[in-house]
Formats: sequence, structure tokens, C-alpha cells
Amino acid sequence: MTNPAKIPEFNFNEWSDLAINDPEAFEKKRQQAIEDTILSMPARRQQRLRCLQWRIDQERNRCKTSIAACIKLSGMMWDQVVGDHGLLHNIKMLENPAKPMLSMPGNNLLAFPAPSP
Repeated sequence: MTNPAKIPEFNFNEWSDLAINDPEAFEKKRQQAIEDTILSMPARRQQRLRCLQWRIDQERNRCKTSIAACIKLSGMMWDQVVGDHGLLHNIKMLENPAKPMLSMPGNNLLAFPAPSP
């Protein structure tokens, strides 16, 4: 079992001041913090985290304001918890493992006729 990533101390005032006074430096520091976090994870998880960060960045870019981006990202997180096949759904599946999981998206089963003898 690997040790959990060490979370660096977060100084809100420092980040806030940087965002206000030097947005370019803030963005560079933000991207470096994200990259450092991804690199601190096991190699098998890094590609998934990069894909997730790409999606987050795209949603942020599509929003016209910071608060709109915050609301959008909050909604995305809630969908992962309470949405279809989210965390709560999967916990319930663990409570009742005998229930088949044929209803998952992407599980389109095709019926093939039995071969003739």
C-alpha cells in the first residue's frame, strides 16, 4: 500500500493576493501545483487524473465568470456522488452484490443465435 500524497500547506491569502496582483503568475503556480499533485499519485492513476484535469480546464474555459465555473464544477462533483452510477449507486451495489450490473452505460448486450449442429 502506498502512502497518501502529502498535501502541501495552503495559504489562502498568498494565493488570493497572487491572483489579484499577478494573474499570470497565479495561473503558472496553479498549473504547477496541479502537476505536482498528479505526479505524486501512483503511475497507474496519473493518466486518469490528467484527463479529469483536462475536462475541468475545458469547463472553466467555457464559463464566462469565475462563479459560473465554480457552480459548474460543483455540479460535476455532485454528479459523481449522487448521479447515475455515482458513488452512492456503487456503494449500494456493494451492499447487494448479487444484483447483476447489466444496466451500466456501455453494456449493450447483443444476442447471437446458437450455432447450428
